[in-house]
Amino acid sequence: MRENVSARAGEVELRPLSARSVVLSLLLGTHPPELPVKDLVRLVEPFGVGGSTLRAALSRMVAAGDLRRAGAVYGLSDRLVERQRRQDDAVHPATRPWDGDWEMAVVTATGRGPAERAGLRTDLTRLRLAELREGVWLRPATLLRPWPERLADVTRYFTVRPEAPARGLAAGLWPLEEWAATARALLAHIARARRPADRFTAFGAAVRHLLADPVLPPELLPADWPGAALRAVYTDYQREVTDAVHGREHA
Repeated sequence: MRENVSARAGEVELRPLSARSVVLSLLLGTHPPELPVKDLVRLVEPFGVGGSTLRAALSRMVAAGDLRRAGAVYGLSDRLVERQRRQDDAVHPATRPWDGDWEMAVVTATGRGPAERAGLRTDLTRLRLAELREGVWLRPATLLRPWPERLADVTRYFTVRPEAPARGLAAGLWPLEEWAATARALLAHIARARRPADRFTAFGAAVRHLLADPVLPPELLPADWPGAALRAVYTDYQREVTDAVHGREHA
């Protein structure tokens, strides 16, 4: 069963720019994810966010649990620190060469409500598995990450070698051509973007799209897979943002 990519094939999904989205994107790209308000005022100005608008947004974000505040310094909440970790993993996934094995997770828990089932699907999708049939999830065993303890009571985890041809199995589990078409559209849009706000929204779409990359071994991917190119341009942009955060002129 295929999961949807972040936009329809070949289309770029750009979200409206707001004070909240600018602050979150800046902090998600900052390590550690915290900044003094004076730096935030300086950094959001190129995106048309004024000081009073920023301060109102910061207050709302603290009240909503998105941010924590320590004096004049704002940082991501624990929930969003976890999102930062997922984003970092999407941009720089840790992998090993593929030996033909696949991970298989079988859902064993029963009697769960809709919210619990949806949460489990989200967890398994974030682990970059795809659903072969109801309750059976697969991916090539190439990612270097532990199996989460929170899933131990609701899944059984195996390593298997399916009899089905691997390329055909991967093509049936993930919409690879659609993901690639959207990635190429993002790369073209990024190349055309000049204004800071346009580049900011484009790279936001790029990192969301990378979160949906299955990170398959090269031998299972279509020709000219654009995943590495999208990661490279986003990494360059992260470097620009880091330089801006620290007041350095980007070379």
